[in-house]
Amino acid sequence: MADTRINAVAALRPIRNVVSASWLYPFKGIYYFCTHRAYYPLFGRHLIPLTVTSIVVLGLLFTFTYLPQVAFLAIFHGHLAWFNAAFLVLGEGQALVAMLFEAFLVDETLVNVFDATLINEGLISLVSPSRVLFPDAPNAVKMLGKPTESAVYSPFSFRQIAEFILFLPLNLIPLVGTPAFLVLTGARAGPLHHWRYFKLRGLTKKERNAEIRTRRWKYTWFGTIALLLQLVPVLSMFFLLTTATGSALWVVKLEEQKTLIEEAPVQDVDEEQLPAYSDNPI
Repeated sequence: MADTRINAVAALRPIRNVVSASWLYPFKGIYYFCTHRAYYPLFGRHLIPLTVTSIVVLGLLFTFTYLPQVAFLAIFHGHLAWFNAAFLVLGEGQALVAMLFEAFLVDETLVNVFDATLINEGLISLVSPSRVLFPDAPNAVKMLGKPTESAVYSPFSFRQIAEFILFLPLNLIPLVGTPAFLVLTGARAGPLHHWRYFKLRGLTKKERNAEIRTRRWKYTWFGTIALLLQLVPVLSMFFLLTTATGSALWVVKLEEQKTLIEEAPVQDVDEEQLPAYSDNPI
């Protein structure tokens, strides 16, 4: 019976790995955010004005730069130029909005979404040392008081913005250029979505980099999907919040895995079952 159970668990492990794959968490964040009404005021507080701003920026870019870029890309891409030029303009718009507003006005809201999700999922002990909490509040969002230390969801990085702009010309390469652009920028952005998580745990730079290395490809796929969602016109600001929710849900999974490892019983070894000592090197 025990062997049968072990085999069943082993057989289900690949299915669990697919369900908890890192690239799915941005989508899980969309569902989670939409099904928790307490988060809705966070969207309206800052992101509606920013959504209007992004619409204006994209409107100007498509009006004045789209057709010239189509004409230029047609030299290399033919009929695909219409699609690739649209993607290029969306990328330029996302970079402009990020430089002008995103890092300065939205980060506090992202921290609140991230922390509220952790609290909802039972990780109050992870959040409480770094901010005031009101345990009698009706929901996790209203539980959030002022942070007692620096609270940053994702640090503003000129290097990341510069790399985003520098990688944009990759879209000029037919077929493979756009996927390469998404993966390269996703690899850089992915770990930044767990910056808050690393800070809550008090990790040093060395410890943080070690964890990033162990999940390098997972962060790449998470960052790639997150970037794709942020390139969606009009909804990009909304997807910023839902991606922070998905990032927190991934943290919940990681913490569950850590707990299982830490609580796993150490099996006693029966000395009678050990092989007899032998000097034979073979």
